[in-house]
Parts: sequence; C-alpha cells; structure tokens
Amino acid sequence: MFIPVTLFGFSDSESMSGIKAALSNFEGFWYNFIFAIMIILFTYFYTAVAINPKQMSDDLKKNGGFIPGVKPGKKTEEFLDNVLSKITLPGSIFLAFVAILPAIVRMFGVNSQFAQFYGGTSLLIMVGVVLDTLQQIESHLLMRHYDGLTKSGRIKGRGQM
Repeated sequence: MFIPVTLFGFSDSESMSGIKAALSNFEGFWYNFIFAIMIILFTYFYTAVAINPKQMSDDLKKNGGFIPGVKPGKKTEEFLDNVLSKITLPGSIFLAFVAILPAIVRMFGVNSQFAQFYGGTSLLIMVGVVLDTLQQIESHLLMRHYDGLTKSGRIKGRGQM
C-alpha cells in the first residue's frame, strides 16, 4: 500500500495529491478497499506459487494414495485444482476481512490503539498460537494416556480400552 502513495507523491498535480491523501488514510474506504482487493489477489498468487496440484497428484500416485471416486493422474490433478480454487476465495475474503477489521471497528468508536492491537495480523497470530498450544497440550496428554482436555476430543474410542 505504500508503493502507490510513494508514486503519487512524486507528482505535483492536485488530483494526484488527493489520491495520495485518500490512500494514506488508514480508516478511509479507498485504502481499505484496495487493501482488501490486494489481499485477495495475492492470496490467489501465493496459492498458485506454493501449491502445485500436478506434484500433489504425482505424489499421491507414487505413494499408492488416491481420492475416492477420482481416477489417478490427470483427473486427480483437476480435482485438486478445482478444490483449491473453491477454498481459496472464502479464505482470501476472510483474510481480507481480518486485515481491515481494525478500520471497521474504529468506525464504531473503539480506540484506534486498541483496534490496531486486537485486530488484523495480531488477531491471526493470537489464534494460531492458541490453536498450536492447545494441540501440543492435547498431544502431551494423549502421550501420557490421559483422556485429553475434553471428553469430546477428536480421537474416538480411547475410553474403550
């Protein structure tokens, strides 16, 4: 988001300075709209670069794995690509929403420092750390043959020994 502001800053035109001011306002509509669109686009870009459905299909085939109802090879690759396309859109929209959440909360009168601290990236980090900590505690308890944190854990049948 700083690149367009920097480029518009080199211009002496008043219309360009107006665009620069609109893109510099962290709580403004245009800043958050462009920020959300960029997050959605870069999520698709990252998914396309990081996940290769052809390689996943080949690895499944080499290791004897398969997806029920889908033929190995090209059909598996197409299936994986289709699934990735379907789950990337809601995920990218969620990431964009979380990123602009501080600006939305700020419109409802929340202190900007509080909104920045508990919104956006820090919220994603906190949830990730909490989930990882709970997973480590659960695996430690299961390793010690405890029932886990709750009776309705993910592993079924551990109480019937």
